Amino acid sequence: MTEIDRHRRPGSRIEEVARLAGVSKSTVSRVINDEQYVSAKSREAVHAAIARLKYSPNQAARTLAGSKASAIALIVSEQGSRVLGDPFFAGVLRGVHAELTGRHIQLLLMLSQPEGHDDLVSYLAGGHVDGVLLVSLHGDDPLPGRLREIGLPVVVGGRPLGSTSVPFVDSDNFTGGLEAARHLVSLGRDRIATVTGPRDMAAGLDRLSGWRRGLGEAKMSADLVAEADFTPESGARAMTELLDRAPDLDAVFVAADIIAVGALQVLHSRGRRVPEDVAVVGFDDSLLASTATPPLTTVRQDVEQLGRTMTWRLLGELAGETGLPPSLLLPTTLVRRASA
Repeated sequence: MTEIDRHRRPGSRIEEVARLAGVSKSTVSRVINDEQYVSAKSREAVHAAIARLKYSPNQAARTLAGSKASAIALIVSEQGSRVLGDPFFAGVLRGVHAELTGRHIQLLLMLSQPEGHDDLVSYLAGGHVDGVLLVSLHGDDPLPGRLREIGLPVVVGGRPLGSTSVPFVDSDNFTGGLEAARHLVSLGRDRIATVTGPRDMAAGLDRLSGWRRGLGEAKMSADLVAEADFTPESGARAMTELLDRAPDLDAVFVAADIIAVGALQVLHSRGRRVPEDVAVVGFDDSLLASTATPPLTTVRQDVEQLGRTMTWRLLGELAGETGLPPSLLLPTTLVRRASA
């Protein structure tokens, strides 16, 4: 008998299996119970760990009967200052909380950026949560894949860039951008610009593509493009750039209401009347839109429903439901106010 064997507590064996396999306790549970949604790599690692520890699968199953964490994590891949200042994240959180109400499942809110992924993955592999909701991914972030490798079910809010098998829920950003462009064209505007969101996020790319499609339908130039990063400050910089490049612009589609706040400030400071001189359309229909000066015409996405649907999809996977959709696309609608 080894020194480890002599001092091993019976109740600690399942933690050792998970640690040796490099997965979470909930993943060990799914492997032992022959459930779905476990990668072949994780399944093989769990079986190897059980064999190495000479741990009976039947014994493991009995230990695991009450081993679920009854908790999920909502991970936001942004800095804390961005999360606290953007109504989008508050809306997602309200939706997640509403879907969990009455289910006796705890919610952990976690912030992470790529340089902190190792610590985050290590913590989550310790069995603290049963699954993960992940929002605000940038670029080809490896985090969803890493979480799946340790056996945690993951649902992403927003279409991940690059090829991925991770399920996601998104708003129809392309159609939203298309409808915004069509609306501005219908107003008779003929020098229509856009302030995009970040181009390392699908939301920014899809809204830009929709805007370009709308101008293409009208055979209008789509050359007036400036990028922002979902902050008012970046919106102000982008609007300044566009006005310097094209003083004759008479309309702008802004890829988020929070960006439009900065754009409106610059238009007012330059003496441009909204909507008489420049029509403005935003995106989100957050509280910022209805309280802007003038109130902002915007594309509405139901952010709370996004949070609820992500949570529904994750809970379905945790419950072992079959036939769950790999992705879901929620509709967007144009909300007309005074700015356009």
